[in-house]
Parts: sequence; structure tokens; C-alpha cells
Amino acid sequence: MSTPFRLPIQRVAAHGLTAWLVEDHSVPVVSLSWSWPGGAAFDAPGREGTASLAAALLTEGAGDLPAAAFTDALRDAGIGLSFSAGRDDMDGGFRCLIDALPEAERLARLAMTAPRLDQAAIERLRARAIAGARQSLETPRGQAGRAFWAAAFPSHPAGRPSGGTAESLAAITPDDLRGQLGQQLRREGLTIAAAGAIRPDDLAALLGRLFAGLPAGAPATPPSLPGFTSFGQRVIGMDSPQSQAIFGHEGIGARDPQFEVAQIVLRIFGGGGFSSRLTESVRVKRGLTYGIGVGLDTGFGGGVLAGSVASDNGKIAEALAVTRDEWARMAADGPTEAETAEAVAFLTGSLALQFTDSRRIANTLMAMQRNERPIDWLDGRSERLRAVSRDDAARMARRLLKPGALSVVVAGRPVGL
Repeated sequence: MSTPFRLPIQRVAAHGLTAWLVEDHSVPVVSLSWSWPGGAAFDAPGREGTASLAAALLTEGAGDLPAAAFTDALRDAGIGLSFSAGRDDMDGGFRCLIDALPEAERLARLAMTAPRLDQAAIERLRARAIAGARQSLETPRGQAGRAFWAAAFPSHPAGRPSGGTAESLAAITPDDLRGQLGQQLRREGLTIAAAGAIRPDDLAALLGRLFAGLPAGAPATPPSLPGFTSFGQRVIGMDSPQSQAIFGHEGIGARDPQFEVAQIVLRIFGGGGFSSRLTESVRVKRGLTYGIGVGLDTGFGGGVLAGSVASDNGKIAEALAVTRDEWARMAADGPTEAETAEAVAFLTGSLALQFTDSRRIANTLMAMQRNERPIDWLDGRSERLRAVSRDDAARMARRLLKPGALSVVVAGRPVGL
């Protein structure tokens, strides 16, 4: 048996903040990531895209540095600094050589405490976001995806386009952006992770300096994910040689005690490349698509089991029929012993590939904290996966896959639907 995977994670607490650290001085690079709850969940109705636009503007000038000067300062020091807004969080982070750490700290702190929000930068980024929002609706995939989430969660932020629409983006004002950042960028409620050539004492001091200038308090907690609203099958007509289907139903969240068993089941069923059952049945045997996949989309403390497939307009009905048949078969019978063994071998064997650089390590530490994993969770992951039997996987398949509850949106000119 292979040596168990171990990641030496340290907990660093200082100034009312806590960070997880994997210290590694083999290369002189540091990655620091942090996150607040909120993101697009804080967008006001009719102002969708505010969080995304506000996050992008944080690196478009700060303090006495306009956008070009701020970009030049990052480039000259070789610093990668970014901010982004998800559906239920806002993230920040940087990666730099250890010699550039003081400058990375300065620029990141400046971005969070003194963003300029210059009108020229707002309009430039707004125009780009509007173009992207319009472009996404020119494809069947964009139309189907938006309709699926809106129908599944009609009264919750999860059902709204987190990047905004052309109309909502046009309506956002500078005051909206300032208000969004004011409730989002706080000194408390932070999840923090670091990896690379930095010692615990130095990280503790950095945390105090980096976040000290933010307002006290924590952002509000985004609303929990409600139950999935089943809506049957809907067709959105649009001219295209292919139709795109988005399908799914209620799933489980990342904090579920059986989440790792679900990962095994989904690796077998729809997430294992050419070895998955759906790919074998829909693509390999029948040639109905170039690709099909299913996975758990987690957020707001819950989860949705969602998948997608694209096919010629004349073949999409058959592709969906085969998908439904495989859904029912997996739910009823579960995987075979061989399938379970292959999935476990893949998941255990690929574990170390998540940690090939400091940025990936920091992002993994962030995800562990968000999902309320214990600090030694990775150390026992391989053993837990190997302990999953075929019967365990079959029970999870029955629990997870609900063929009678599938909701489907198809965009295109599908024949027979």
C-alpha cells in the first residue's frame, strides 16, 4: 500500500484572525488567499453584477495610484493580485516572490482600503461586462444555464446571474459599488490561507498589517440554499444547429458527512471522462454528443446535482432519453465492484496533483475551511476513500440520484421535445 498523503498544515492566529499555512521554502514564492461571505448574494435586485464589477475595480487604481500606475506597480514587482466575487463569497489573493512581499502587502492593503473607483475605470469594466453578458445569451448553453438556475431558485440569489445582465449592469451606480464594498470588505468574517516561503511569525505580523485598516465587524451571512424547485422540462427556442440541455435536481452540500462517497459515485456516473457511464452510453456507444458530465454544484451551504449535454437538434431527445435511463439504472443498481475500485484508485492517486504549487495549496486550504473540514482532513482522505465499499456507493447512488425529480432546460431547435 502507498504511503498515506500528508500535508503539514499549521494554524496561525493573530490580531483576531486565523490563517492556515503550509510552509515551504523550496522556492522563494508566497501565495496568500482570503475570502469573505457575501459576493453576488449582496447584489440588490435589478443590480445583479454589482459585486463582480466592484471586485474587478479593486485593482483598477487605489490611493494615489490611478489604474495604469497601479498595474505598472504590480507588473514591475512581478505580483499577481486579484479579487473576484462568487455567488456567495468575495475572494482576494496575491502570489509573489518573497522579496516582493512588502510591495504585495502594500498594494493589496491599498486596494482594499482606498479603491479609487474612477469613472473611466467603471465605464470601461462595465462595457466589458455588458458585452460578456450579451455574448453569453447568444449561445444555447448560456440561455439554458440562466433559465435552469432561475427556475430552480426563483426567489433566491442562487437563481440570479451573478455576473449580471446587460440591463442590471447598466443600472449600477458608483454609490452601489461603494455600498457593496462597504458591507463586504470587513476586518472580521475572513477565511485566510497561505502557502510557500513564509514562517508562521511573519505571517501573523502580515495579517495584522494587511487587514487592520478595514472596518470592524463581519459581512452579513448569505441566505441558505432553499429546496430545489422542480420544474419538469422547458424548451427555449433559438436558432442553432445544436441544442444544449442543462439538467439536474437537488443534491447534497460539501459539508455532508457522505460527500466523499458521493464523489466516488459521480466519478463513476458522470465525472470520469471517457470512463464514466454517461460518456460510454451517450457518446461512445451512440455518438450523440462530444461530451456529457454531471457534478455537484455547491454553494450557500447546499448543493445541486447538475449536468449538461449538447447534441444535434435531431438527436438531443435521444441523448436525454439515454441519460434518464442511465440515471435510473445507477440509482437502482449502484456501481459494480470494479467501477468502485477504479474510482477510488483515481481519487487517491490524483490527490497529490492538487498541491503542485503554492497557489493551488492555498486555494485548497481555503476550500477546507469553507467546508468546515478539520485541519487534518487531508491526512486521512486516502484511507477514508479506500474504506468505501460497493455497497456504500450503491446506497449513496440511491440517495443522490432521483430520476423522477430531474428538471431539464433545452435551448435550441430540438426535435421531438
